[in-house]
Amino acid sequence: MTMHERITEKLRQAFQPDSLEVIDESSLHHGHSGWREGGETHFRVKLVAPAFAGLSRVERHRRVNAALAEELRERVHALAIQAKAPGE
Repeated sequence: MTMHERITEKLRQAFQPDSLEVIDESSLHHGHSGWREGGETHFRVKLVAPAFAGLSRVERHRRVNAALAEELRERVHALAIQAKAPGE
């Protein structure tokens, strides 16, 4: 399973989002810190989930980071997060 697939699956399981987009931006960071041959080091996630209702932006990011803790330890160097509640 690729890192992209792992991230997608974990976020689906953790938040049951109404919408989810996982974008591998590794090619944009070639030669920068944390980049590795083969990519899958820099990601952007955009998700809309009822689980984020009433939470601050910081708390939403903490929860996404917690859900992906293993991936962040293993290979993912950077994770940009857009986490919203429905209707935002």
